[in-house]
Amino acid sequence: MAIVLWSALALLTRSSESVPPFELLFLTFAVAFASSVPVLAFRGRKTFSAWKQPKSAWIFSFSGIFVYHALYFYALSRAPAAKASLIAYLWPMLMVLFSAVMDRSTMLPRHFVGATSGFIGSAFVILDRTQSPVDEGHVDGYLAAAGCAIVWAAYSVLNRRFRNIPSDMIGGVCGLVAVAGLLVHLMAEPTVPPTASAWVSIVLLGLGPAGAAFFAWDYATKHGHVPILGALSYFAPLLSTLLLVVAGSTSASPGLVTAALLIVAGATVASFKRDRGRSLSPEPER
Repeated sequence: MAIVLWSALALLTRSSESVPPFELLFLTFAVAFASSVPVLAFRGRKTFSAWKQPKSAWIFSFSGIFVYHALYFYALSRAPAAKASLIAYLWPMLMVLFSAVMDRSTMLPRHFVGATSGFIGSAFVILDRTQSPVDEGHVDGYLAAAGCAIVWAAYSVLNRRFRNIPSDMIGGVCGLVAVAGLLVHLMAEPTVPPTASAWVSIVLLGLGPAGAAFFAWDYATKHGHVPILGALSYFAPLLSTLLLVVAGSTSASPGLVTAALLIVAGATVASFKRDRGRSLSPEPER
């Protein structure tokens, strides 16, 4: 569910591009927080006890989600949507590699082959043949996209250390991210009233990619099989690019298609397991 919802992130963010990045961050997560409260209330007051967790869990979740989205929204405001989105979606490949690094016994040549394929794919994104080799006008956007890929991969792998923390806490984290986004917006950006179409995108972002998706992903990374999650996550960039093409935000150029195929191939190779009889359930905690 998280992967499907995230595939719409680039398109919806692009549809609200008139709104400054941190204002957009504030509004989308305010919607996410506001929509989560009635759901928790419907499930019973005891559900709010899930917010009574150690500070380390709050700091970790807040930092990962806030920094990732701040970089992502900035990237899409400074670089072409399809290219920035594909670079940002290097995080599934990095997630597979980080998981292997944490357990060196699982580090195999295929992990490096997959990483190489993914980075070659990102090179195809940046080095568009119709432009100059180094598009100086979008370098900061590309760097921000690469940064959010690293941040989200690390967050997804390390989140397993908080597997005993209920995913209901994410609703409160969304509220903190909204407050932080508002503070940065007031200090660094002009306020731009969203248009009617931008409001539609903001509400959809808050309900889906910035809302329900995080509850699902939090549970998945805490209780699922991380390498397989990384492999499945590479369906997101393909779906994301397809939505952008259908919406007319970009064209399906050979370079863009090649980049998507290389990045997906990289994750597939990195996540491939020869031992099909091995259980797909998470390994016991050490």
